[in-house]
Amino acid sequence: MERSRWLILVIFTCLFVFSEGREFKVKHTHHTPVYNHTLTTILVHYASAVYVSDLTELFSWTCERCDGVTEGFQMIELVVDIQNCLQAFVGVAEDLNSIVIAFRGTQENSIQNWIEDLFWKQLDIDYPGMPDAMVHHGFYHAYHNTSIRPAILNAVKRAQDYYGDINIYVTGHSMGGAMAAFCGLDLIVNCKAQKVQVTTFGQPRIGNAVFATYYSKFLPNTIRVTNGHDIVPHLPPYYYYFPQKTYHHYPTEVWLHNVGLESLIYPVEKVCDSSGEDPTCSRSVSGNSVIDHVNYFGVDLKGSAWRSCRIVMDHGLVDYGRTDAEGNFVVSREPATPVIKLNTLSAAGDNHV
Repeated sequence: MERSRWLILVIFTCLFVFSEGREFKVKHTHHTPVYNHTLTTILVHYASAVYVSDLTELFSWTCERCDGVTEGFQMIELVVDIQNCLQAFVGVAEDLNSIVIAFRGTQENSIQNWIEDLFWKQLDIDYPGMPDAMVHHGFYHAYHNTSIRPAILNAVKRAQDYYGDINIYVTGHSMGGAMAAFCGLDLIVNCKAQKVQVTTFGQPRIGNAVFATYYSKFLPNTIRVTNGHDIVPHLPPYYYYFPQKTYHHYPTEVWLHNVGLESLIYPVEKVCDSSGEDPTCSRSVSGNSVIDHVNYFGVDLKGSAWRSCRIVMDHGLVDYGRTDAEGNFVVSREPATPVIKLNTLSAAGDNHV
């Protein structure tokens, strides 16, 4: 068993070595988004909060991760796709005067298994309406072919009907970052939204170079944050000798890393070039850290424990929710109604799913 694990590690290392080399030039516009540190460090807290499994605390915005810079956020829709182990929410941050959409990352029993699986994901479907743009069906379907998309779009429409044409910030971490990317593109291309910005953390590659070109055209203000030696942004691997078939990140990457020696170490936030695959950013180091993947800006981006789709909710929350035939659960309120006040019951009184 131990020998098998070492063999897998050797194979992965070789894949990374061969993925470095000549860059395939991608056509991007010369627009470079303005990186806003303050905004990004606010959005990372939303990407963290969506991992909360207590739906009562999350929907009423009373969880431990629901204070500080996100205090006062008003939840409009919380959707849990039990069948596919997905979770997302839509709400309004009045201090930002914006709609915020957040997607949860993977909640599998072992994140290591999910990471290993990323090595072998193939570009296997064409993105609709974009000739030669290819993506992986798993990333695409997680957003487009589950209960997540209709719930998100319905909530965004209700929020816009009440608040007007305000900004929309879409965020997520890891697999949630991939879903956030597809959501942002969907809002622009299919819903004709005008003010959409996507900011992701530790996101894997999701499409080929042609897809990256289209993406940067429609969402030029996208920020894709990477951290140190985080392994996930290196996956699925980039292979220069298959330029039309290989995965390719879209811009713009902001790489968080430390520079200096011994006691003179200080953090840097480097805004990378418009290629999406800047060799002087996260690609300049080996992607070998799970620890760097689950903490950005000092904020935990994971559930309280590594476990599969377990949720907890107060009996009173059922009155605000609906369940479909597959057991997927949506909790919602109209933007014009007061923010609900729910008290979390003792463990004996909670519903567990």
